[in-house]
Parts: sequence; structure tokens; C-alpha cells
Amino acid sequence: MNKAPRRPPGPVTTSANAGKVRIIGGRWRGTRLSVPDIAGLRPTSDRVRETLFNWLMPMLPGARVLDLFAGSGALGFEALSRGAGSAVLVERDPALAAALRATAARLPGGEVATIAQADAQAWLASQAEGAFDLAFLDPPFAAGLWDALLPALARVVKPDGWLYVEAPHEAAFALPADWRPHREGRTREVRYALYRRVPADAPAAPPAAGSATATLPAAPASPDSGAHA
Repeated sequence: MNKAPRRPPGPVTTSANAGKVRIIGGRWRGTRLSVPDIAGLRPTSDRVRETLFNWLMPMLPGARVLDLFAGSGALGFEALSRGAGSAVLVERDPALAAALRATAARLPGGEVATIAQADAQAWLASQAEGAFDLAFLDPPFAAGLWDALLPALARVVKPDGWLYVEAPHEAAFALPADWRPHREGRTREVRYALYRRVPADAPAAPPAAGSATATLPAAPASPDSGAHA
């Protein structure tokens, strides 16, 4: 099995290029997460996370969550802050994984976060089918991993589960046939889409305004036009 390319090796730094993101809702609201100066590390913005978690609000309480390329932990910890029952944050970089463990240790109730230092593809291959209610896929953009990972990632989400995908405007990828678009948004830098798994023989519902398509084709960048919940 080909392993996912890792971020270029290097120590976690706190240079002028490093920064922080904050948890924007829930019990840990306002908690700041470090964003080390590491190539390929690009946390989901506050604006995109606010829109995404508005979409997810009805299903999130008690959910089992997977954050496959955790990085700063912004998606996984945000989900837990807003009521998810548990989350696995997978991160290959040893220093980033150590930082995620430190964050979980200082958060009240942070034991609901499990940090797995592992290669994403190898880790997915070892997981049970339908183990998660919701999965986040936001890999380093330069690696182009969406088509390589989506089938295995979709397998570990339960039959009526949810999948979030973040990608640059020029990326094109396809999901398995039993996934339907729910909502899509975009900023100047990224496109982000939420999908739900349905029976393969279910009739296709007409897409709502602003929704994605099950195959997300490349599209030109546009001014900020994120969908609103």
C-alpha cells in the first residue's frame, strides 16, 4: 500500500509565521490552539468552521468523530467542544501529535479525544467498518490525496453518517455512489463540502441551492461565497 506523503520533516517552531486558532463554540469556546510553522499545515478558518458546525449542529451531540489529518486539532477539538461524544485525531507528524496530546490533557474532559500518531492510509486500513458517525478530510493540499483516501475513509463511516471534505478550487475528486451532497461553500482559497451516506438504491433528491455534487469537479476561484446554514 502506498503511504500518504508526509509533511516535510522539521521541528515545531514558534516563529513569526506560527500562530494560533481558537475554538469558536461550545464548552471550550475561546481556547487557543497553537499553529506551528510547518509546511502544509493550514488550519480550517474560523469562518469556515462556523459555517460547517452550524450545518452539523443537529447531528453532533454524542457523535463519534474522526479527524484524519488533525494538524492543529481545530476540527476535532471543535467537534468535541460542541458536544461530540468522542473523537480520534490522526496525525503523522510526531511533534504535532505530541502537541495534540498536550492540548487534550489541559482541556477539562479532554480524555474524550484519542490522539493517534500514524500514517492516514495505514491507520484507515486497520479500522472497523462503520466505526464513526462523522469524518473530516482536510489533507495537505499539495499531496492530492482525496481520491486515494476517500474510499477507505467512507468505509469507516456508518451507513447514515457524514463526511466533510476540504480542497482547493482546482481539485477534482469522486465519492462512492452511496454518498449524497448536503451543503457546499467556498472562500477565495478553498472549497468545502458536507456529504451524507444513504442507501445506494435511494432516489437522488434534487440538489438544494448552494449544495455540492457527489462528484466535486474542479471550479474556478471566486469571491467569498460560503453557504450559510
